[in-house]
Amino acid sequence: MKKIKFTEAILEATDICMKRDSKVVLIGLGVPDPKGIFGTTLGLQDKYGKERVMDMPLAENGMTGIVTGISLNGFRPILTHQRVEFALLSIDQIVNQAAKWYYMNAGQQSVPIVIRMIIGRGWGQGPQHAQSLESWFAHIPGLKVVVPSNPADAKGLLISSIEDDNPVIFLEHRWLHNIKDNVPDDYVAEIGKARIAKNGKDFTIVAHSYMVLEALRCASVLENYDISIEVIDLRSLRPLDNETIIESINKTKRLIVVDNGWVQYGISAEILSIATENLFEQMVSKPIRIGINDSPSPSSRALANHYYPRAKDIAKNILNILELDLDIESIFPEVTTELDIPDKTFTGPF
Repeated sequence: MKKIKFTEAILEATDICMKRDSKVVLIGLGVPDPKGIFGTTLGLQDKYGKERVMDMPLAENGMTGIVTGISLNGFRPILTHQRVEFALLSIDQIVNQAAKWYYMNAGQQSVPIVIRMIIGRGWGQGPQHAQSLESWFAHIPGLKVVVPSNPADAKGLLISSIEDDNPVIFLEHRWLHNIKDNVPDDYVAEIGKARIAKNGKDFTIVAHSYMVLEALRCASVLENYDISIEVIDLRSLRPLDNETIIESINKTKRLIVVDNGWVQYGISAEILSIATENLFEQMVSKPIRIGINDSPSPSSRALANHYYPRAKDIAKNILNILELDLDIESIFPEVTTELDIPDKTFTGPF
């Protein structure tokens, strides 16, 4: 067990898998650069050579076709994108080829690829570089979609993703890259199994990726006022751990879903469907979903400060449901950073 950054956990997982299996290759724009995609690929080309760790041209659709092809010939490629938006140029290869191949050939061939995509906001990135589009990929049968919220799961889920025989979309929120936590040396996390990040009895918050941290902050503050909140970290969006979600809501009888992206047609809508289809009569209040405003991400810092939800916004909804009159502004610590930067060390724009 050691305390490392989220980015270091990604690097460690990749290194472990490349050392273990010579068929694991790493491809991506900027992979061998001095900054190594925020530190997640540093030193790997020196260690494993240019034949296994390589840069790529600005040809996302073509490169996704290439990694799909080599996966059909025994390799386990990892394809990286510094923003999820860059992967949109390869959506045809992801959705119509990689996701479908196993089914179209009656299970005779698998497509064991991992596509790393970085999501989340940051100053100046605006509408085209700050989106969280995980619901797109989670909608597609044949893909697995994982969303770690902490360094340990970043390592454990990436190892599981690389070793999985299915195409896996691995989504990293930019705001998580610099967080530190204890990470076991030998750790693999199961894809499709949610994590109870905090036990509670009065309320269930279901979240994923960065919003797990905001949910935990909300739960920690409200605990001082005898409000016990259970926080479910989804970790995996496809497959989705319905059982853990249902068990928690059945216990607390109340639900708030905190989405990482827009709520319309998103992950939160799916969770609300699970709750109402299975536990409608048991719930004592209507379920609520929270997410970013229903408009493209702003570039302006002044607009960003009104665009992204935080722990305080989650708490407002909980207090309204419980009909408790607490002064939100006084009970939540003052935020000293802007809503488009994770911490003072983040200098952006990437």
